[in-house]
Amino acid sequence: MVKLYDGGVYLVNGEEIVPEKDEAKVKALTGRVVSREEARKGTIAYNIIKDHNTTEDMEHLRLKFDALTSHDITYVGIIQTAKASGMEEFPLPYVLTNCHNSLCAVGGTINEDDHMFGLSACKKYGGIFVPPHIGVMHQYMRETMAGGGKMILGSDSHTRYGALGTMAVGEGGGELVKQLLCDTYDVTFPGVVCVYLEGKPSLGVGPQDIALAVIGAVFQSGYVKNKVMEFVGPGISGMTTDFRNGVDVMTTETTCWTSIWRTDEDTKKFLTQHGRPEAYRELNPAKVAYYDGCVYVDLSAVKPMIALPFHPSNTYEIDELNANLEDILRQVEVEADKISDGRAKMRLTDKIENGKLKVQQGIIAGCAGGNYTNVMQAAHILKNSSCGSDVFHLSVYPSSQPVYIELVKNGAAADLMGAGAVLKTAFCGPCFGAGDTPANNGFSIRHTTRNFPNREGSKPGNGQMSAVALMDARSIAATAANGGILTSADHVIDKEYQVPEYHFDGTVYRNRVFEGFQAGDKNKELIYGPNIKDWPEMSALTDNILLKVCSKIMDAVTTTDELIPSGETSSYRSNPLGLAEFALSRRDPEYVGRSKKVDKVEKARALGTCPLETEPELKAVFDKIHTISGNEEVKPSETEIGSVIYAVKPGDGSAREQAASCQRVIGGLANIAREYATKRYRSNVMNWGMIPFQLTEEPKAFEVGDYIYVPNIKKALDGDIKEIQAYVIGETVKELKLFITDMTDDEKKIIKAGCLINYNRSR
Repeated sequence: MVKLYDGGVYLVNGEEIVPEKDEAKVKALTGRVVSREEARKGTIAYNIIKDHNTTEDMEHLRLKFDALTSHDITYVGIIQTAKASGMEEFPLPYVLTNCHNSLCAVGGTINEDDHMFGLSACKKYGGIFVPPHIGVMHQYMRETMAGGGKMILGSDSHTRYGALGTMAVGEGGGELVKQLLCDTYDVTFPGVVCVYLEGKPSLGVGPQDIALAVIGAVFQSGYVKNKVMEFVGPGISGMTTDFRNGVDVMTTETTCWTSIWRTDEDTKKFLTQHGRPEAYRELNPAKVAYYDGCVYVDLSAVKPMIALPFHPSNTYEIDELNANLEDILRQVEVEADKISDGRAKMRLTDKIENGKLKVQQGIIAGCAGGNYTNVMQAAHILKNSSCGSDVFHLSVYPSSQPVYIELVKNGAAADLMGAGAVLKTAFCGPCFGAGDTPANNGFSIRHTTRNFPNREGSKPGNGQMSAVALMDARSIAATAANGGILTSADHVIDKEYQVPEYHFDGTVYRNRVFEGFQAGDKNKELIYGPNIKDWPEMSALTDNILLKVCSKIMDAVTTTDELIPSGETSSYRSNPLGLAEFALSRRDPEYVGRSKKVDKVEKARALGTCPLETEPELKAVFDKIHTISGNEEVKPSETEIGSVIYAVKPGDGSAREQAASCQRVIGGLANIAREYATKRYRSNVMNWGMIPFQLTEEPKAFEVGDYIYVPNIKKALDGDIKEIQAYVIGETVKELKLFITDMTDDEKKIIKAGCLINYNRSR
């Protein structure tokens, strides 16, 4: 089904995979010697990146993007940051969508206040504003902005438009701010991995099944981590572009950097359907292209899949799960007990009825599930059927109003509603816990993007816990037609169904979307609601720093949702200090209090009060520091004091910069990790002035409450960051060896300045 090659490969004529150890075969196939370095330049990715690199150095990239996009959890903070840094206009197309906090039902007026701020910003700076319920972020970008050879940057981790020929990258807000200030996105040239598709999906298999099969194969090993996934091979032409979009958006869950696909006539057809034939560009690898790895996928061998809680990589074939229900589900329950830590209880084995698994909820939604093809397939399966009148219920969220309009016109909407499904507007809530939260101990199957702990909206701290499994819309519809009994679509589809031709109607966009690019009016005022607050002041880095360990998380992976919960907490996204009250709340509820206590000391120090007066325990700490050779004269008043969290592998998941900024605004000065789960989270840490330390050894030398002293940190940043001397200040002084992986000069300057805002102000 999915095979991972050991080592690099050559792709010859777009069809033949040659392992790098068989380089002689490349000569036999082509009649000439092709060097590896020449062949590296034959990938689609290399050539798009080259077109967007602003220097001749193809190792250390300085990229400028063609367009930006943000949703209403992130755009207020981005615009506030850019404004504080001196931005006067949006220099490139910037699309603000309102698909995350669309429901103005939590926190009074604050959600709609942010929408008003976004519209006013588009009028002032020249942006594009997509009102609530009109289109989810990524579907709108597919329909109106993505095209062959482009690069798009978005402040959402699922920014992926590779199937349309666009290399799209999801990052934290700081990276968008740099583009708004006409700066560059700086990154080392990434590895490029070939994803070779062969065969054709079977009738019951959808894009989510293909995606889950790949994620399950590559995630644990980090095979594509921070790399480009380049989709090639004849299997691409066996899928429509709408189908490919559903596979592509899920590449985020592999932890790759971005994706790109070979394009063909169906890509051209999709763009032409959406009124943009000029956006098509034929993209193919060169006759010989070298890749740093290869994921081979036999599409015909993929079966309907399920990703059980609590990660998209926890994958099984649905039939395999049904054959081993008790054994597999008990494994999930053990993990649930670890996650809840005794605060709540979630069981799946209690949902086994007569040897079959009974599900309580189904969701088809968002940029992954709400595509036209997926919803049409679900409607076909459910036509003249019934979801039943028991506990199981199904909600369907078309990904945009144009998709919804077509479903109404061709009767699919009526077929779904007649079966008992509820149709809702374009909204990302089910993906991050702001809509359709199941009942306590409930189990939901979803064609959405993630099933991380508590991302469906449950709160273990309040004794509430439910769980989500990811599945394709086809198998969700088959389950719905079976009254909620988990069912593979393979068992209900016996002949091929031809999805009716899609007719894109962009009238709603012409009538409702504010198109303000290059038409900003600097005299317009930004409209601020009472919850929209400026970023608090943050201290510049001092020569020596003192870190108090305020949380220590030993889980194998810590997601951004655990660092800052999504869902209803995101209503406070425009209030940095208000949102920070929720930092680590579902993982370490004591963290905020500990960090704020440290921040109080640092804020007083920055205003001239000696830290020893604010926090008496620091006298003994500095007494010990003064025993370290060369640090006898270190002054508390000149030593920045901040909190630090240790996590084994933090930052998997969302691109939301709040995962880092919420630490920073309440005193965070560093993270320590064995490794960072994603490039985007590490970038967020640095853009908010925190140091991304790493530690190879087990963190046995320190516990929560201990202090870590790092002398000469600014000198270290300018020197060999691969070995940084630090000391744990406990009952005794213990040496600690930290390190930092590669940083750009600008990233070092940002950290020294205290954050990106400070750095830009200083310029």
